[in-house]
Amino acid sequence: MTSIDERWMTAALTEARFALELGEIPVGAVVVLDGRIIGRGHNRRQIDHDPLAHAEMLALKDAALTLGSWRLDKATIYVTLEPCPMCAGAINQARISRLVFGAYEPKTGAVRSKYQLCDDPRSPHRLAISAGICESSASQLLTSFFSQRRKV
Repeated sequence: MTSIDERWMTAALTEARFALELGEIPVGAVVVLDGRIIGRGHNRRQIDHDPLAHAEMLALKDAALTLGSWRLDKATIYVTLEPCPMCAGAINQARISRLVFGAYEPKTGAVRSKYQLCDDPRSPHRLAISAGICESSASQLLTSFFSQRRKV
């Protein structure tokens, strides 16, 4: 784990806290290119009534709009939770060069836990993957959220 990865994952954790404030599952993402954030997102499925409004999808869209291109081939995405199949597919389609995630998602994780979509040899795109960056902070946000939700 590098301090640079921790820096950008901290930004993703800030996005996750924004989701938490909205009552959303606290997942956040940032897309970084050349040492600056070009895309941000946090879960907004409930508030937007949109099944596609995952943190990663919103960050990718924001980054593509910033660059004026869907090709994000030199960018890195930082996500607080291992992406689901939809988000892993979108990350691959955007040609992201590197994915960094915090907490593992044993039920639906599509990068390391349940599936390995980003490593599938049938995919035309390969990307570097780093897992477990700031894992305890990301896990704590999720654990607290679901603990509170069960109390209601």
